[in-house]
Amino acid sequence: MRALLRLAHFIDAISEKAGDVSTITVLVVVVIGFYNVFVRYLGRFIGIQLSSNVFIEIQWYLYSLIFLSGFAYILKHGDNVRVDLFYARWSRRTKAWIDLLGTALFVIPFCLVGITVAIKPVLVSWGQQPDGSWGLWEMSPDPSGLPRAPIKTMIIVGFVLLLLQAISQTIKYIALLRGNMEVLPELTEDSDIHELLD
Repeated sequence: MRALLRLAHFIDAISEKAGDVSTITVLVVVVIGFYNVFVRYLGRFIGIQLSSNVFIEIQWYLYSLIFLSGFAYILKHGDNVRVDLFYARWSRRTKAWIDLLGTALFVIPFCLVGITVAIKPVLVSWGQQPDGSWGLWEMSPDPSGLPRAPIKTMIIVGFVLLLLQAISQTIKYIALLRGNMEVLPELTEDSDIHELLD
């Protein structure tokens, strides 16, 4: 179990880095969005076209990247949306069982399906032809548009990061149910420990 927990901590570190990328990307999107609005109105005022589809598409791509790189971080920290009508009243052990079953039965299969479904469109976007040869990248149809292949590839990367974090969470839930307090160091009160071990 210690080896699995080390793996879980390694995956957690990757998710933290992905969360950092997501946070920095939010700031970049805000700056680019401000720039887009500012030059659009300035261009109208002075009668010169200052804005470009490049910056608009960069903003769209980075906005997508925020979510794709942030999913694993959100799962790690339990910030995903929950219907807490019943969940909030359950014991920590019951919550761990529900989270374990939900992750193993829904999140992990969802990630596997997402990766499988995304592979072919991503390869086509990179230029794979039906005969297996390679052609040009898929480009945005807009004037001065960007290639679509890199951002479509991030769909697979996002699903892989989420899958890895789901595996990490599964390991931690199992360790928690076996009474391993290293998984959640914030559980230090005796009542919480007894509740877990009941």
